[in-house]
Amino acid sequence: MTQASGLPAHFLRPGSSFVDFLAEHDPNMFDRVRHAQPVDVPHGTTIVASQFVGGVVMAGDRRATMGNVIAQRDIEKVYPADEFSVVGIAGTAGLAVEMVRLFQTELEHFEKIEGTSLSLEGKANRLASFIRGNLGMAFQGLAVVPLFAGYDSTRDTGRIFSYDVTGGRYEEHDYHAVGSGSPFARGSLKKLYRGEQSGTDAVRVCLQALYDAADDDSATGGPDLTRGIFPVVYTVDTSGVRRLPEDELQILVDEIVAQRYRRPDGPVADEAGGARS
Repeated sequence: MTQASGLPAHFLRPGSSFVDFLAEHDPNMFDRVRHAQPVDVPHGTTIVASQFVGGVVMAGDRRATMGNVIAQRDIEKVYPADEFSVVGIAGTAGLAVEMVRLFQTELEHFEKIEGTSLSLEGKANRLASFIRGNLGMAFQGLAVVPLFAGYDSTRDTGRIFSYDVTGGRYEEHDYHAVGSGSPFARGSLKKLYRGEQSGTDAVRVCLQALYDAADDDSATGGPDLTRGIFPVVYTVDTSGVRRLPEDELQILVDEIVAQRYRRPDGPVADEAGGARS
């Protein structure tokens, strides 16, 4: 069979992991830059996620920085991993985007070979192994720390997973943020998050959190009204992954900016369980 097809044996060996196949076919592909010296490269921040009833929202700002320079104003940091999950990138932008593309391919490959998709936890674990494989580069300052979220059909809820540079995987509850602006974003999420919030309310909370992060972190970009550059926002629920279109997003952004004219520090939580603008 191998001679007839002209392919090496490992091309025909059964297996559902595209990454394992690639590593066997070309072992140098994943460590060809292992001994590279650290360089000043674009970094991306900030990513936020928040659960809502029956799903989850993930949003990311659009700024990439290189030292004290804005390297890109409209970078996209949130991507659909598959039909029911999304992944947001923080850290070294080039490596992070490559990791996301490989992760997307891995999930698609598994589904085609096995005839079924991985569970949400299986996807989260697979992404952890990718991060662990980048540990050598992380020691050189080229770290990638994504945020992963998706809809879990077995629980009928959205779930959020965070990671550290060693590939450690942690499930977060209610909300989370990663990136240089994450301390400020988490503070905003903490005061505005409500357990029974709708999807639209969750989007507003995430946009407010990104605005607060941009207010205190120079590496995080706020909405650019003059250029029409707004955060990338995805919702995931029983219907699958959906990216908010620009026209819907602009309405929410305009609403938030108008609120900030009245109260520059943003809405505050009240004792009744809502937020006052």
